[in-house]
This record gives sequence, C-alpha cells and structure tokens, in this order.
Amino acid sequence: MAASARVAIVTGAARGIGAATAVRLAREGFAVAVCDLDEAACAGTVRAVEENGGRALAVGVDVADAGLVKAAVARVAAELGPPLVLVNNAGILRDNLLFKMSEDDWDAVMSVHLRGAFLMSRAAQAHMTEAGWGRIVNLSSVSALGNRGQANYSAAKAGLQGFTKTLAIELGRFGVTANAIAPGFIATEMTAATATRVGADFEEFKRAAARQIPVRRVGVPEDIAGVVAFLVSDDASFVSGQVLYVAGGPRA
Repeated sequence: MAASARVAIVTGAARGIGAATAVRLAREGFAVAVCDLDEAACAGTVRAVEENGGRALAVGVDVADAGLVKAAVARVAAELGPPLVLVNNAGILRDNLLFKMSEDDWDAVMSVHLRGAFLMSRAAQAHMTEAGWGRIVNLSSVSALGNRGQANYSAAKAGLQGFTKTLAIELGRFGVTANAIAPGFIATEMTAATATRVGADFEEFKRAAARQIPVRRVGVPEDIAGVVAFLVSDDASFVSGQVLYVAGGPRA
C-alpha cells in the first residue's frame, strides 16, 4: 500500500503536539484529518499542511460524544478516504490536589482522554481491519507514573497504556498495530498554562525542567511527531503494544 494513499486522523490537532504531528504525517505522504473540538481552530494546522503541498481536512468533533465521533470518522472516510492511521492526542487538564478535585474535574479528564480514545479507536478500526493494515498511536504521559496534583490526568494516562496493550492484542491479527507514546516535558500551550497555574514564569519553568532532564533541554512538539511518524510507518510493523517514553532520559 503506497503511503500516499493512506489517510490519518489526528485529534487535538489545532495546536501543540497534535498540530506538529499532522504536519509531519503530511510530509510523510498522508492525507490528514485535523480534528479538534473547534473546527475553526484547525485552520492554522490545515494551512501549514497545505503550504507544504499536503492535503488536510479540518473536522470539528467532541471526541467524548459517540454520535459526533461516528459522524466525524464517516466524514473523513467520505472526503479523504478510509482512515488507516489514528493518533489519539486530544487532551485537557483539570489539575488539583485530591482534596480539592471536583467530580467534574475527574469526569472531564476521563471523558476526553479515555472515552475519547475508546470512541475514536472503535470507529476507526473498522476501516483498518477491512484494509488489513492500520496504526493506532495513543498519547500517554510520564504523568502515568504519578504526578502531584494530577490524580485524574495520571489515572487517565495510565489507563491509556492498558487500553493500548489490549488494542494490540485484539487487532494484531488484522494487520493493525497499537502503541503509546509517553512524552516528558514538552513546551506547549498546555505546559505554559501549568506554569501560569503555579505562578511561574514559563521561560524559567522550562529552564528548571531542563536541569532535571539528562539531555538538558525540554522537548518540543516535533520530538513527539517524529516518533509518531516512525510508529505509523511500515518499518514499525513488528512494534505493537509498546509504551515509549519520550522524555530526554530513562523513564518507565
């Protein structure tokens, strides 16, 4: 199957890791469905893809809504072609210490990260199994190992790892692989918001983080996009059910 014939869906692709991933996959020859909660917010990513000669489609979807997910995947299949790659990147933060965390904070994070990945994977896998080839990449986090103030996010990101391994077991016979990437500190709007929440200057926040990372720098979205590009390639056809920590040093 020629890479140029393949279609990829990237959720949470309006900015950050998702946007970088969409642009990188377009460079690799994929037509890319740029999905985010606000379709209009996807315009910048679509433009970046098209300026580099790629093909992209902006799709607004709440990944936690089963009906909207089904409709979005159907639209991608109709307008771009059957999606054979899915990158479940959509995510939100609702950080707080356990005794301050509300039920809404917990439920919102679980809905986007876990329910969203489940619904998107369930909808997309039908196209992959029919084609006999597919790739699912779920974005976990080093927070899966535990992180103060992130009981909800840590639980969701750890859950995605178990979800990934189960997908690999169930879908492998159909030529579909499933892997997870667990980023460390990546400089994005989300980490900038975290700095603001704790009252820190973002530049100093990044410098302090870099001092704790063996390679002595924080990550950028393109660091993750490059790993996604490998995991969805034919070269990674024997890699499945794995969690790859991309954090500038050993984590596990």
